[in-house]
Amino acid sequence: MAADDLGSVQKVALAIQELNGKLFHKRKLFVNSSKRLPKRTHDGSKWPQELLKVALAIQELNGKLFHKRKLFVNSSKRLPKRTHDGSKWPQELLVLEKPSFGESSRTTACTQLAPKASVGPCETETLTAGVSQVPMEMRGSFLVQLLRECFRDLSWLALIHSIHGEVGLLVTSIVPRTPFFWAMHITETLHENMQVLFSALAEAEEQQPFLEECAVQRGARCLAEYQLGEYGHAWNRCWVLDKVDTWAVVMFVDFGQLATIPVQSLRSLDGDDFWTIPPLTQPFMLEKDVLSSSQVVHRILKGKITGTLNLESHVLKFEELK
Repeated sequence: MAADDLGSVQKVALAIQELNGKLFHKRKLFVNSSKRLPKRTHDGSKWPQELLKVALAIQELNGKLFHKRKLFVNSSKRLPKRTHDGSKWPQELLVLEKPSFGESSRTTACTQLAPKASVGPCETETLTAGVSQVPMEMRGSFLVQLLRECFRDLSWLALIHSIHGEVGLLVTSIVPRTPFFWAMHITETLHENMQVLFSALAEAEEQQPFLEECAVQRGARCLAEYQLGEYGHAWNRCWVLDKVDTWAVVMFVDFGQLATIPVQSLRSLDGDDFWTIPPLTQPFMLEKDVLSSSQVVHRILKGKITGTLNLESHVLKFEELK
């Protein structure tokens, strides 16, 4: 076995060893029972037996449900053909890669293990526009669940389709290095809803009790402080996505912003009267560019609606007029 091949194999074994015993959605993950790397020999004779065990473990885990979520450890759907000299193993086994996200809250809410893969420029362009790249919190299935649990009404999804032509958008949140962003469509109705909602929340702020830790569960409707840029903090509506120890992953429904905040800082906001006004913000996608800087947040963009995103038609395409 060549030295480069042995190096690739060792990377695979190291990745397996690193995953072994790690927490995955609050449960320990055991990928391989071996607690140390097999001894490396000059002729590589001991690697095939160990690799067979690793490959079998990967094949067994791939696609299985783990705590109600599918676990993808390796993209290969079958065992690579074993040769006598073991020369084909390194190319067949893919090195495990941990996902990286711009924000810790996105990592918590969207935990996943993905195999490393290489794509060409044309494939990259196709993937960027694909539905698989739409942020989790912008997808229709996610928004339907939010509307059902928070607002008890799905009509908002139909209303946002009526926007067309030239518009002014107040950006509330962006997904860095992507064309996706959240914004408020500036209209008289928006202005009225903002006045009514924010006045009600300001009055209720001191009256709403802080939640006990045991009361903070997925799907809870809460009140939490949100940073409004240079305008300071304000209490706003949020929805609990997950809870990790003393921290809660929440989505501020009127700003499209995910955040991880201390559990003890959440106030109760379960009264239906606070949830009659639909979300003030909605998802958009830039037609010809990406948003690489958070400086556009809380600024107004002027442009026109050019269409909707395929398969996620509630995401409107926007072209800025410069």
